Amino acid sequence: MIGFLRLAVFGFVAMSVAYVLLSIYSRSVRREELEKKWDAGEAESDDNPDRDAYIEAGMREYEKSLRRKLIWLVYILPTVAVLILLFLNQG
Repeated sequence: MIGFLRLAVFGFVAMSVAYVLLSIYSRSVRREELEKKWDAGEAESDDNPDRDAYIEAGMREYEKSLRRKLIWLVYILPTVAVLILLFLNQG
């Protein structure tokens, strides 16, 4: 039982670190894409004449995106895998 608790605590810490790092990386990649798109002149429009406003609007869209939600799989997949392994090991 102590071994399982240790696995759960260290696993949660490791998944949390992975989640934070993956979130930061994903946000930076999206921000860089928006900056490159603006710099290439592809994104200039009447709606967002300012570069910073365009990037902030794009980042607000990113917050609602599927990509951002899929990062939660960092928690879900390992937890499900461990539970399946525990279930299979019981038999």
